[in-house]
Parts: sequence; C-alpha cells; structure tokens
Amino acid sequence: MKDFSHEDIERLKELIDNDERTAVLRDIDEMHPADIAELFQDLNLRQAEWVFDLIPDREKKADVLMELDEEDRKKLLEGMDPEQIGHFIDMLDTDDAVDLIQELDEEDREEVIQNIEDMEQAGDIVDLLQYDEDTAGGLMGTEFLAVNENLSMPDCLREMRHQAEDLSDIYYVYVVDNDNRLKGVLPLKKMITHPSVSKIKHVMETDPVSVKADMPIEEVAIDFEKYDLVAMPVIDSIGRLVGQITVDDVMDQVRELSERDYQLASGISSDIDADDSIFAQTKARLPWLLIGIIGGIVNSLILGGFEQQLATVTALAFFIPLIGGTGGNVGVQASAIVVQGLANGRLELSDFWNQIWRGVRIALLNALVISGVVFAYISLTEPGDYALVMAVSVSLFAVVIFATVFGTLVPLTLEKLKVNPALATGPFIQITNDVVGLLIYVGMSIWMLRIFPH
Repeated sequence: MKDFSHEDIERLKELIDNDERTAVLRDIDEMHPADIAELFQDLNLRQAEWVFDLIPDREKKADVLMELDEEDRKKLLEGMDPEQIGHFIDMLDTDDAVDLIQELDEEDREEVIQNIEDMEQAGDIVDLLQYDEDTAGGLMGTEFLAVNENLSMPDCLREMRHQAEDLSDIYYVYVVDNDNRLKGVLPLKKMITHPSVSKIKHVMETDPVSVKADMPIEEVAIDFEKYDLVAMPVIDSIGRLVGQITVDDVMDQVRELSERDYQLASGISSDIDADDSIFAQTKARLPWLLIGIIGGIVNSLILGGFEQQLATVTALAFFIPLIGGTGGNVGVQASAIVVQGLANGRLELSDFWNQIWRGVRIALLNALVISGVVFAYISLTEPGDYALVMAVSVSLFAVVIFATVFGTLVPLTLEKLKVNPALATGPFIQITNDVVGLLIYVGMSIWMLRIFPH
C-alpha cells in the first residue's frame, strides 16, 4: 500500500470537501486502514460516513472500524443497523469482535450477535463475553492452530493446512491431548527436520508458557515481557486450551490501562479524552477538586486555631508552604515507586511488611538530610530563634517520615483490597499529607514555643 504524507492527507481532505467521489475512492483504495482511521480524526461525522461508505471491501471496512478511536467508532456504529454491524463482525477475529460488541449498548448487543452469519463465531463471541474485559479471557481470541499429540507428522501437516484456511495469522502450533488439554508447542523447524516421526508428542516442546483465563491483564503483560513472546495460549482451570492472546492486543490494552492510571493519578475520576464534551470533562475532574477544597477548608480551620502563635512569631507562617509541599512530594514519590513495583511485578503483596520497613529506613535517611539542611538554613538566617529552628526542622523530620510510610502503605493496602493502587499517587496522598503535615507543624510549633518562649 502507498505511504500517505501529510500533504497527501490535506489534498484528500480537499477532495472530500468537494465530494470528488472518484478521486477519493482511488486514494482510499491505496490507503492502509490505519491511515484511513487517522484521516477520520479530521472529518466531521457526515464526511466520515461518506468516506466509509466509499470503501468497497467489507473486510477493509471492518479493519478501519477497529483502527478508529473508540469515540469515532461509536459515532459511526450509531448510524448503522444491527445487520450491518453483524456483517462487519463476520470479518473480524473474535477478540476484535468482542471488543467492538462491548462498546455497544446492552440492548443492541444481542440483536447484533443474532445478525452474525457465522454461527460458530457467534457462539465463540458469546462465550468470550462472559469473561471480565480486563482478564486474559476477555482479551483472547479463539483463532489459533492446535493439533493432537498422537498425530503423525504427515497427518499433522494435513490438519494444519485445513485449519490454516480460516486463520489470518499463525504464530505457534499448539499440541493438545484427547481432552483438549494443552501439552506443548510444535516448533516449525521440527516439522522440517523430523518429517517421518511417528508421533507429534515425541518432538514437541513440553511445558509451554501459558496463562489462565482469569489472569489480570497486567500480569499477562509481565509474562509477555519476561518470556519475549509474540503470542501466548490461554487455558481454563483444568488446563484445556481455550484461546490465544497476541502481543499487539496486550500492548493496546496496557496502553489503555496506563492512560487510565495516569488520569486517576492526576485526579480524574473517569476515562476522558481531550475532545470529550465540556460536561464530561467537568464531571470527571470535579470530584477530586471538591475534595481538595474540603482539604483546604480543613487547613484554614487548623491555621485559625494557630492564629495567636503566628502573631507571636510571624516567621512561622513563611514555612507553611515548605511543610505542605515537602510532605506532598515525598508521599507521591513513595507511592509512585510502590505502584510501579506492583505494576511490573517486581513487588509482591507477600513483601508487605518488608516494604514498609524499607520505607521507614528510606524515610529516616531522607528526613535527616532534609531537616538538617533546613536546620542549618534557619540557624544562619534567624540566629537565636530556637523555637522557629526546632519547630520547622523537627516538623519536617516528622512529616517526611509520615509521608513516606503513608505513601508506601496506601498503595499496598489498596492492592490488597483489589482497588487500583494508582489512586494512591494522586490528590489523595497530597491532600492527606497537606492536612497531616499542617497538624504536625502546628502541634510542634506550639510545643516549641512553650519550651523556648518569645
């Protein structure tokens, strides 16, 4: 297919604006589905539908649909009847078909499935819809090549040729027993070097890497990276081969999960895009902003009770931002490291208390350095003001320890409760550390003013 430059796309958009059907069709016919999907981002709905209807190949139309952003795809699907959608699903692998159907409204799903011509594929789709979309079962496809372990090599080759007619890609040849339990993988090299071997099971590679259907996507991605695989078999609870996951599907899902975690860590409560409506973006951003307002009100109430001390030593007020900012930064750093460790599999929940103890030791070292620097600075700039020196430096020491331990404890606890630990890297940590840090600072200042009265 021809590579389309930015200038080519701009020229094509002009042709679309002028309804130049023949010229647009000629260019569209030479474009990759991903390039057509990129073009759609710059078109309004009427233009997108007009171009989509021009694509003569139904299989290419289905590929374009799957390359589109979810929002653009949803807009196109809304203009189609269930029979049309069912025809496109016939062109897709089951994993892509399931992804598309999951984007439809509940009442439309059943009607679309009833319009799928291939009843075997429709049955596979219904089975896959039972799995959670964030598990291996929800991501797998049912298109794979599997042979029985008792076949001879000539019979195996005949079986492979028969199955390959319905497959668009072949990654591995899986070997199963009479009960369809996964037993091994047959390397293509051995088909050439062992053409007359009596049984497949004598040359297959045993104990293949596989995943259970209920394994979370994050763990599946770790296994793909660990073993450098391009595809991985999926088995059920008793070891039967039920599907296959390919690396491109995993990467797409991991990217979506990363975007979701990033938004959650930024205080955005739901998945939104830059081109979503003002109402949708406001709805997603407002909850944590309101919680932040509540945290600010609590801080103002704390400072209200500290008014007399601030009037006595006005310099105490200068260091309030330092206390809050340091606590927030330390807490987010600690939680981010734990969340990253949980995500890449280098940190296990079994290490809960070891990680807490490790966090305490890190906190002590950081607290000594930070409070030491501030102690030296205030001693030089405010010589003789022992109350100020001790209040700020000791408060910083305590805040750093609290923020580190809290930032370590929260994501581990959330992971244990099956809640997304990315929540711990966002406003929750910052707001909590602001409030607690201010309480520590106020309490320490009052105490030090009693020991070193002005």
